[in-house]
Amino acid sequence: MIWDVRNECMSVDEREAIQVKRLRAMIGRVKATVPFYHRVLADIDPADIESLDDLPRLPFTTKEDLRQNYPYGMFAVPMEDVVRIHASSGTTGKPTVVGYTRADIALWADMIARSLCQADAIPGDILHNAYGYGMFTGGLGLHYGGERLGVAVLPMSGGNTKRQIMMAQDFGSTLLSCTPSYALRLAEVAEEMGVDITSLPLRSGIFGAEPWTEAMRTEIEQRVGLKAYNIYGLSEVTGPGVSNECEYQNGSHINDDHFIPEVIDPDTGEVLPDGEEGELVFTCVTKECLPLIRYRTSDMCSITHDLCPCGRTTPRMSLVTGRTDDMLIIRGINVYPSQIEQVLLSFEEVEPHYLIEVDRKGTLDQLTVQVEISPDFFADRVGELEDLNRGIRGEIESVLGLSIEVQLMEPKSITRGEGKVQRVVDKRQTD
Repeated sequence: MIWDVRNECMSVDEREAIQVKRLRAMIGRVKATVPFYHRVLADIDPADIESLDDLPRLPFTTKEDLRQNYPYGMFAVPMEDVVRIHASSGTTGKPTVVGYTRADIALWADMIARSLCQADAIPGDILHNAYGYGMFTGGLGLHYGGERLGVAVLPMSGGNTKRQIMMAQDFGSTLLSCTPSYALRLAEVAEEMGVDITSLPLRSGIFGAEPWTEAMRTEIEQRVGLKAYNIYGLSEVTGPGVSNECEYQNGSHINDDHFIPEVIDPDTGEVLPDGEEGELVFTCVTKECLPLIRYRTSDMCSITHDLCPCGRTTPRMSLVTGRTDDMLIIRGINVYPSQIEQVLLSFEEVEPHYLIEVDRKGTLDQLTVQVEISPDFFADRVGELEDLNRGIRGEIESVLGLSIEVQLMEPKSITRGEGKVQRVVDKRQTD
C-alpha cells in the first residue's frame, strides 16, 4: 500500500518544480525570521533559485550552528506557535534543540504513515513500539504516525524486556519498532523465557536509530521471524520518517518533497553523483519551526534516483555505513564499526554482540574487538577457539588493512542496550 500516491509517485519534473517553489519560499521566510540565516544568506535572493542545481550556492548548516544558537535561536516561529520540543541525545556539550508547530507534528505523522505503509502496515495492525519515549524522537514519532495510519499502538518504550515479550504474546503484536540491536535482545530474552518469538504474529519490523548492516538484517529476520525494514531520520530534520524501505528492501525512499537530499564529499563539500558514498545533507523546505538549509547530518551513505519497482519515484538512500564523527582513525587508516560488524556476522560461531576498544600502547594505536561466542559453540567446541580467533582476526585485518586483536568472550558477557547500543570505547580520548 502507498500512503500518498500523489506525492510519492509524481513525475521527476513535477517533483522538482514543487521542491524549487518550496525552497524559494523557505529561504525568504528564514531570512526574515532567523538571525543566523539573515546573516549567512545576505547575498542570496530567493528569486535567483531556478533549479536544484542552485543548491550548492547555499551555505551548509551544521550541528555546531544549532549549538551556538541554543536553545531557540534557530526557530523560525514565535514560541507561542511551538507545541513540542525535542532534543538530541548528544554525549558532549549542549544538545541540539528541535521545535515543532502543530503543522510540523502533522507533517511528521504523515511521514511516519508513509514509512509504515512501506513496511506493509495496514489499519488494524498492532504496533509494538519499543523506541524510547521522551526527548528522543523515536517513540513519539512512531506513536503519532501509527495513529495517523490507523494501527493500534502499544507505547512500550524501552526496557523491561521480559514484560515486552509477554505483552507481544498477549496482545498479538503484528509490527515491531525499535533499534536493530534491541530486536536481537528481544529474541535473546524470548529464548531464555522458553518463548518461540518466531511463532508470534509479528510480520514487519521497522528498525533504525543506529547504523546496521545487511548481515544484521538477516540475523534479525531469522531470529525474530519477520521482515526487517530500515527507517531513517534524525531529530534535526524531523525525527524518524525522513526515509524508509519498501518491500524491495533496496534503499530507503526519501520524502524529498519535504526534505531535499544531497550527498557530499565530507572533506571538500563537493556534491557527489548518484552511487558514490559521502555525507548526507538535507534541506527542509516545509517545516515551520526549524527549517534547515543544507544540514550536514554526519551520516555516510549513497543515493540513487533509479526508479524502484514499487512505483514510488522518490530517491533512495543506502543503509548508513557510519558517521563522519564515529569514524575511527587507527594508525592513519579510516575504520567504521560497520566494517567490523559485517565480518563478525559472517561467522556462525559468534553472536551479534560485540565491543570495539581503541587504546594507545606507547605511541601506537591498538584496536581490540570483543565478540561473544555462541552458546552451542562455547559448550561443545571450546578446543577450536584458537582457530576461530585466528579466522576472525584474519578476515577483519584483510578488510581494514591493519593488525588488530580479537577477544572471544563468554556468552552474554557483553552489556546489552535497550536503546542505541554503544559499540565503541575509545580510551585514547581519556589520555
